[in-house]
Amino acid sequence: MKVFLDSIGCRLNQAEIERMAAQLRWAGHTIVNNSSEAELVIVNTCAVTTEAASDSRQKIRQAARAGAEQVVVTGCWATLSPKAAADLPGVSIVVANSEKEQLVANLFQIKEENFDLEPIARQPLPGAHLRTRAFIKVQDGCDNFCTFCITRLARGAGRSRPVQEVLKDINAALAGGSKEIVLTGVHLGSWGKDFAKASHLRNLVEAILQNTDVPRLRLSSLEPWDLDEDFFTLWQNPRLCRHLHLPLQSGSETVLKRMARKTTPKSFSRLVQMARQVSPQIAVTTDMIVGFPGETEQEFAETLEFVQEMQFAAGHIFTFSSRPGVAAERMPNQVPHQIRKRRSALLRAVLAKSSENYRRQFLGKTLEVLWEANQEEENSSWMLHGLTDNYLRVAAQSSSRIWNQFGQVQIEKITPDGATGLLLPD
Repeated sequence: MKVFLDSIGCRLNQAEIERMAAQLRWAGHTIVNNSSEAELVIVNTCAVTTEAASDSRQKIRQAARAGAEQVVVTGCWATLSPKAAADLPGVSIVVANSEKEQLVANLFQIKEENFDLEPIARQPLPGAHLRTRAFIKVQDGCDNFCTFCITRLARGAGRSRPVQEVLKDINAALAGGSKEIVLTGVHLGSWGKDFAKASHLRNLVEAILQNTDVPRLRLSSLEPWDLDEDFFTLWQNPRLCRHLHLPLQSGSETVLKRMARKTTPKSFSRLVQMARQVSPQIAVTTDMIVGFPGETEQEFAETLEFVQEMQFAAGHIFTFSSRPGVAAERMPNQVPHQIRKRRSALLRAVLAKSSENYRRQFLGKTLEVLWEANQEEENSSWMLHGLTDNYLRVAAQSSSRIWNQFGQVQIEKITPDGATGLLLPD
């Protein structure tokens, strides 16, 4: 059977889709480039924002219009709104997150224990999903109660995958040619806390670095309260990417309290200082929400000032949008949309400037880039695109097509979303 896999939202959704691809290939099915070629389409939906939910519905409708015989819908939006998902044209099955890991096994009546994915696992997905990075799911669910977040409702309680399972997936990815491994989870920093003998994410990272030859290991989003000074000693190993994504959400202590975030601007700042002391050029990125219920002009000014002070390498700015069932939906003093929009633009400008400042320090420096995309130019040359370990997007011209290889680049110019440079000979 020809199958098209589509995903909206987070890296965890991507990791799940990639695992489904491996299982489908094992079962003899073919992964195709788009829904118009497919007999079966699986859509892994997202509900973190109203836009993500809308995108999820659009992807499902596109699959139906393309003529797929069967459309299977799973993920967070499908879990929270199963009837709405089932009522969309072409949808044959809705699979809740709690049953997602058995989706392929149940769909094709295969015993899950029969899957033996190592020999062929982690082949890149075609088309837009062609990647050099492999997203490895190590944890799911969340035990936090952030008042704006719907993911906990969709994903359930936190649960961790055993070390040996994670190592098996990583070795499969490496055998398939992946050069970079990204550890993903809803609440990644809580990995190991639910084991009978509690463990810490630090222990998992150490096990991976000691027991695999992964060239690059990257951590996805980490809550700041899960980290301590000892955690940053991990960066003594150069294979661990110099990148920390720490979602702050607000630079105002009072807003953070209303959000039920277990951090303060002061403790967050101290954490970042510790990271930069260990790895001065580490990219610290973040997520921020503007227009949270009750956010005053003074509180927003505190956020602006704090973001300027922190000099983040990059980040995502979200304009608050209420999600059904979350505590923030019922909070008083909802901020008018026009004010939210204005604040979002102001904060984006501040973040863009700090991001530019971060990239500018690498002008004239030589960085290692993992090439993950390329475009043929008119003069028979190639424009290569890739990432440094500290998440700097770099483009460089080459006389030949290069993909999934490391290259040395001397940075020559800063661009709005990254940098360009000169590809150095091997």
